[in-house]
Amino acid sequence: MAPLSGVTDLAFRLMSREFGAKLCFFGMLDSNALTHSHPGTKRLVKTIKKDSPVAAQLVGSDPSVMLDAAQKLMSLADIQFLDVNSACPAKKVIKKKAGAYLLKDPVRLGKILKKLSSNLSIPVTVKLRTAFNGIGLKDTLKLARISQDSGASTVFLHGRTVSQGYAGDVDYASIKAVKDALKIPVFGSGNIFDPVLAKKMFDETGCDGILVARGALGNPWIFRDIERYLKNGNIAKKPALSVKKKALKKHLFLIDKYSLISPSHKAGFMGKVAMWYLKGLPDASRIRDGICRIKSYKELNGLIDGIRLRDGRHLSVPVIFHR
Repeated sequence: MAPLSGVTDLAFRLMSREFGAKLCFFGMLDSNALTHSHPGTKRLVKTIKKDSPVAAQLVGSDPSVMLDAAQKLMSLADIQFLDVNSACPAKKVIKKKAGAYLLKDPVRLGKILKKLSSNLSIPVTVKLRTAFNGIGLKDTLKLARISQDSGASTVFLHGRTVSQGYAGDVDYASIKAVKDALKIPVFGSGNIFDPVLAKKMFDETGCDGILVARGALGNPWIFRDIERYLKNGNIAKKPALSVKKKALKKHLFLIDKYSLISPSHKAGFMGKVAMWYLKGLPDASRIRDGICRIKSYKELNGLIDGIRLRDGRHLSVPVIFHR
């Protein structure tokens, strides 16, 4: 399960593990926030015994600050390895010369990886994109080799450029070229929305593993379904509404139990999670309208309980009124 900022909290990880995720990440962590003991850090790295194995991903631009943050992080959580984010396309991250900006500054990226890999007792990995603005394969391979030579133990490669964001075709050929060029493992990322696309990533790139990101939103069983498809070629049926509702209610229960976000924000966050699970259902606009009106966990549960299929094509959705 890939690290997703603001998404892959403890509840999300526990749901993913229940349905087959072999390893999960905390959400992306900011190195400056860690070194300054930002109050939100404790919430982001909250874990329990069965939330294992878990890894972490750091974003930053200064090698020394990244090392300090990594050491602080390792004192807070038992992580299996540390990933350096060189792929995040968010403008606010790139503005700080971090995330995908490092694709344009391979020297700095190499210094960060070398600083971390030579001073930490755990493996250091790196998340890359194929390019920043459509530069050629030669530059992609250069970045990958610098990562390997600087101590990265694995490369996670998203098959899109920064300018593409999360749209457009995945460049399987570049992932394959990086896999063929490196001695260390290479994991493919991008468009893993179902088992068929997962197999396509393996088949077309020869990669050693995959990262599932947006494909797991409201779809925790994707991990189990991918593994079964890779083993026997069987495509699982889409979960029935009752199955989705059951999984959603458990996810919300875990948020209520473990989340450290403020009560004033918790209902809104739960509503966002509910929309992931209920996306694509008939009369989806009515569901969204109902979710936007809820003010509490109890109300949201009541709304979910009241959603029913009528004649197999339409939904009966309870109406939530507030003054």
